[in-house]
Amino acid sequence: MTGPTREATADLLTLPGTPLADAVMDLIRPVETPSVFNHSIRSYLFARLVAGRLGLAVGHDYHDDLLFAACAMHDLGVASDGPHSQRFEVEGADRAVAFLIDRGVSAADADQVWQAIALHTSPGIAERRGTLCVLVRAGVALDFGGPLGADHIDAVTAEQADAVHAAYPRLDMVRSLTDAIVAQAAKNPTNAPRYAIPGEFLRERETFGRTRLEHACRSSRWGN
Repeated sequence: MTGPTREATADLLTLPGTPLADAVMDLIRPVETPSVFNHSIRSYLFARLVAGRLGLAVGHDYHDDLLFAACAMHDLGVASDGPHSQRFEVEGADRAVAFLIDRGVSAADADQVWQAIALHTSPGIAERRGTLCVLVRAGVALDFGGPLGADHIDAVTAEQADAVHAAYPRLDMVRSLTDAIVAQAAKNPTNAPRYAIPGEFLRERETFGRTRLEHACRSSRWGN
């Protein structure tokens, strides 16, 4: 079997390249670990593949800049420069909205991004809150390789996955991101409510030394 053509690989890995997308990159790159940064970009690339699988057209069914912004900033709540005073999904969503409004994005569009980020850890809810929420949740889930939901696991071919991971290596993503979520959660009880992802991660780490998600990801499609 031959691999993807150079043109196909370039299309697969192309980022929006708009002033807004460039500003988002400049925001997240210095404040996220390389592992979390790569995860955020892969989530966008995978979300775009899911959109194609679902027959969704950019510019008609979703706005590519908003999809990129939501995926790229979905873990901004664990950034090193954050206030860390709310659960990480809400903190990231609030920071993303403020950033977008400052750059002229409408309140309605910014609110779509807020919902997509705040709800990306909420299966069964995100899928009912519009196309952007669906795609962000699916892109993030795909980058975990199955444990967060395998509805679209076959949206990415082996060749596409290889190209994405070559450009944006995993760098032990699951461990790195879990470390960041747990560290953020441990700073304030309000960051770690019971039965929410941050609270459960913190309690599982304290009790078992690792989370159930970390264990499940060992046998996922990507393995980490």
